[in-house]
Amino acid sequence: MELKVGIIAIVFVIFTIFPINIEGGLKRCYVCRSRGENGSCKDPFTLNATQADEEKGVDTIPCASGWCGKIVETENALKEEYGVATQRICLQRGPSDSEDRCGQTKWQYRPVLMCFCKGDLCNDASTVSLSAILLGIAFFTIRLI
Repeated sequence: MELKVGIIAIVFVIFTIFPINIEGGLKRCYVCRSRGENGSCKDPFTLNATQADEEKGVDTIPCASGWCGKIVETENALKEEYGVATQRICLQRGPSDSEDRCGQTKWQYRPVLMCFCKGDLCNDASTVSLSAILLGIAFFTIRLI
C-alpha cells in the first residue's frame, strides 16, 4: 500500500514539474486587449485556459517563439487608471538575453509597461506558478504519509 502511494506521489510530482502540453510541444500565449474597466484582458486576469477559450475576445494561441508578452499603456500617466489598456500577445522572438522581465519602453510610439515571459500561458497575472503550489502540496502529502 505504501509503495503504491509513493509511486502515485512521484508520478504526480513529475507531471507537476513537467506538464503535458497538448499543442505538440508549442507554448501557448493569451491574446486579448481591453481598455479601461471593460473586457476580460485587464488585470487582475482571472481566466484559466478553459475559461479563456469560452470568453469572447480572449484566445489561447500556439506561440512558435514560446515568448509571451503583456503590454499596459495609459492615456496619461497622471490619470493612472483612466484609459488604461492591457494587451496580451505572442512575441515573434524573445529578448536577446532570454530573461523574463518587465520594464518601461516605447510601443507604437507610446510609453508602455511591457513584460516578457517564456512558458505556457505565462502572460496571465499570476505571480506564483501553479507547478510550485502543486509541488508544495505533493511534498507535504508525502511527508504526512
